[in-house]
Amino acid sequence: MFQWFERRLEPFPTEEPQEPPRTFLAFCLHFTKGAWPYVLLGTFLVAAIALAEVWMFAFLGDIVDWLSGRDPATFLDEEGLRLIGMAGFILLILPGLILLTGLNNHQILMGNYPMRVRWQVHRYLLKQSMNFYQDEFAGRIATKLMQTALAVRECVVKTFDVFNYVVIYFVGILFLTASADWRLSLPILFWLGGYIALMVYFIPRLGKVAEKQADARSIMTGRVVDSYTNIQTVKLFSHAQREAGYARDGMNGFLQTVYTQFRYVTSLYGLLYFLNSACLVGVGYLSISLWIAGEISVGAVAVAIGLVLRLWNMSQWIMWELTALFENVGTVQDGISSISLPRLVEDRPGAEALAVPKGQIEFDGIGFHYGKKGGVIEDLSLTIKPGEKVGLVGRSGAGKSTLVNLLLRFYDLERGRIVIDGQDIAGVTQDTLRAEIGMVTQDTSLLHRSVRDNILYGRPDATEEMMLEAARRAEAMGFIGGLSDPKSRRGFDAHVGERGVKLSGGQRQRIAIARVMLKDAPILILDEATSALDSEVEAAIQENLYRLMEGKTVIAIAHRLSTIAAMDRLVVMDRGRIVEEGTHDELVAAGGLYAGLWQRQSGGFLDLEVSEAAE
Repeated sequence: MFQWFERRLEPFPTEEPQEPPRTFLAFCLHFTKGAWPYVLLGTFLVAAIALAEVWMFAFLGDIVDWLSGRDPATFLDEEGLRLIGMAGFILLILPGLILLTGLNNHQILMGNYPMRVRWQVHRYLLKQSMNFYQDEFAGRIATKLMQTALAVRECVVKTFDVFNYVVIYFVGILFLTASADWRLSLPILFWLGGYIALMVYFIPRLGKVAEKQADARSIMTGRVVDSYTNIQTVKLFSHAQREAGYARDGMNGFLQTVYTQFRYVTSLYGLLYFLNSACLVGVGYLSISLWIAGEISVGAVAVAIGLVLRLWNMSQWIMWELTALFENVGTVQDGISSISLPRLVEDRPGAEALAVPKGQIEFDGIGFHYGKKGGVIEDLSLTIKPGEKVGLVGRSGAGKSTLVNLLLRFYDLERGRIVIDGQDIAGVTQDTLRAEIGMVTQDTSLLHRSVRDNILYGRPDATEEMMLEAARRAEAMGFIGGLSDPKSRRGFDAHVGERGVKLSGGQRQRIAIARVMLKDAPILILDEATSALDSEVEAAIQENLYRLMEGKTVIAIAHRLSTIAAMDRLVVMDRGRIVEEGTHDELVAAGGLYAGLWQRQSGGFLDLEVSEAAE
């Protein structure tokens, strides 16, 4: 039974996520698509339960009147059927409504609804631009994702449940008291006015505090996660105390919002208690006075006082529900500021898959400035022939990595175009573009998964033998067999830790190279691919890298010029422009920027290095 209800709402919808709206109501409605039938069913069930509970109070008044005015000898004969009917309603129908409400809320909505939000937001954020992740803490983004999903559910479900329940209950209370004597409803109306005034004053203020609190919580979490993520740096510089102070500032910022929140809560609670007390005294005084005057029955007195006591308990429940509701409103509004951002790099409508039969790359008059006035890439044109191996050389900041990022379309060009085999990359899908490019970076980051999962990331459908062959070619088999993790997983099943922290730099690099070897894409980018390897391992793997480059179009960035001296052509960049092109020997002989860089790196033994490179 439970499983049937749990399957009613799909937690992982297949529709491609769109940019969420930036206003609160539209944002909540956007993420409630597909869940509306169950939200409305819950509303109907809550309304039915509220009516049933009010009706039971009315029946209680009838019982009191019967007991005070009927003959005990004939009581069951006169009212037995009504008592049996009420007993059946209480024993069967009301529990049935409660059970159905629980199944709808707990089995259908509570788990699936926020998971739908998480799933859609996560897929949307996975395709956000690189700028988005460079400007945010990873921990902060994750916290906002989790907080916002739950907050959307609470805002939608609680709004329908609480307001529906309260309206029906309160209208029922007014109707029952007024039906006995209209004057009994006056204290309740005064109470309502005071209650609304308290809510109007306190709840929006609590909502604003909650918005600040949600942001402060995500900052606090982001700072803590940042310290853990960079724990090696923290320890290398002996900055545990500094990091503790950094986290404490974030925690203190969060704590200040908590103090402000509970100052409001304490004030609201005290005033509400006084208001409830005044309502109870007023109704009690009026009902007893009217009974003494013979204008209402004992049952009416019992119903009026019973309803006010129920209202007393409800008012505190409503207060907490409304407080939680506005806290969640604040959380959603805070989440919107990070989630509802446009993707800076989007596939064009009708974008097609990239086909790379040859691998020719053309940079045609491109310009890119990261949104700044000063140029990073200025009117650059470069053609790389199919199968050509090109090395990018230049000082730090010359634009080499930017050029690669533009080829991968991590950013969109400001002018010009990049063409692969006649296809403008701005008109193809990003996924197919990057599927045709393999890249090994200097700063290798691995997923906190098994070695096998990390290598297969290059080609998930590869066979076990293909995966093992990639590991062998990357000279990684020697250390993989000795790996283990705290859960006793070994070898290829051992997990490598966050960002691969359990492995040495050279081990991470070899796993990354194996991953790219397995991917076997027609275009290969090497960004100081062997920088983390010691000389012996680098020599062993260099042959396999050359083998990997066979038949591929290669762009290699290297700060150690000796690693790219044997490329077909070297392209020297300076301040976003190409200033020299040619082979190693041609550029050294030209005596330009490359020759100067080479002389500095060769430690004054230029002739020897040049002759070795020539050989």
